Parts: sequence; structure tokens; C-alpha cells
Amino acid sequence: MTQVTAKLRFLRMGPRKVRLIVDMIRGKKVTRALDLLSVMPKRAARPVLKLLNSAVANAKHNHSLAVEDLKVSEIYVDGGPVLKRWMPKAHGRATPIRERTSHINLVLATMEKKIKKEVKKTDK
Repeated sequence: MTQVTAKLRFLRMGPRKVRLIVDMIRGKKVTRALDLLSVMPKRAARPVLKLLNSAVANAKHNHSLAVEDLKVSEIYVDGGPVLKRWMPKAHGRATPIRERTSHINLVLATMEKKIKKEVKKTDK
């Protein structure tokens, strides 16, 4: 089973929001995942779609694999560094804002073709 990887690091979106999208395509065929992501209204769907297209391009170029034979075997989101900002408030105060980032790791694998075995019936 051939595996192809792609990574997207330092995405300026919170990991919780990206995980909503990622959980929907995990384990699906690549063609189905591309269809789902292209019509999904969430903001995080666009960078995940670009990452999936990049992984498909890696599979075609590096391993000469067809898109129809691929599935999303692993995809997970980790938190990246947190950018800390300050929001001015009343009476000279300020409250912290934490701008979260995400790292997305994607692994595509070839699907194993199922071979049907013929079962011989025996007379008893």
C-alpha cells in the first residue's frame, strides 16, 4: 500500500474549527472528499481543499497513482503557536486575545482491491 503525505503548517485558523471539516473527509475516497470540500460553506474548507489537491498532485507526480485509487487514510489537526494580542478596554485596561494557528497533516493511501473468492459447495 503506497502512502502519500502533505502538510499545511501555521494556518491562521483555530484547530477546533478546522477539525470540524477534517472529521468529515477522514476515511473517504479522494474524489468524494474533493466534492464535499468544494461545496462546503465553512471557511476552513478552502485550505483543506488546497491541501488535498496538493497531496493528489504529489501522488500523481511522485508515484504515478490515479486519483480514483486513493483514499484519505489519515488526516489530523494539531495546534500551532498562539499569537498573543491585546484588546483595549474601558478605563485603561486591556484583555488578551489569543489568535490560534493550526498544523494539518494529510496521508493518502491506495485502496486495496477486493478479490472475490469462489466458494465451492459440497454435497453432504
